[in-house]
Amino acid sequence: MSYAIIQTGGKQYRVTEGDILDVEKLDIEPGQSTSFAEVLMVADGSNVTFGSPFIATASVQAEVVDQWKDEKVIAFKFRRRKGYHRTVGHRRRLTKLKITSISNT
Repeated sequence: MSYAIIQTGGKQYRVTEGDILDVEKLDIEPGQSTSFAEVLMVADGSNVTFGSPFIATASVQAEVVDQWKDEKVIAFKFRRRKGYHRTVGHRRRLTKLKITSISNT
């Protein structure tokens, strides 16, 4: 079973073919495909290839399934006995990807 470690949105993900994962928002319409060239590692059975920092010949193909917003995250700050409290919140924008292929040529 082959897998790869890719980097996107400042985070690293371990992916295999057929995986569906949520990453930081990419400006690509649903239904289109994209390629990730920032591949840190590829493992295919007993063959493991590491990059320094990236593997120049490796790429991971993915199809954009959906663009969506995550659940709201509330950050509440307060100082006790001072009358200070502040509530802020946000919703992350995410892209749902389906990994179609991993190549190391």
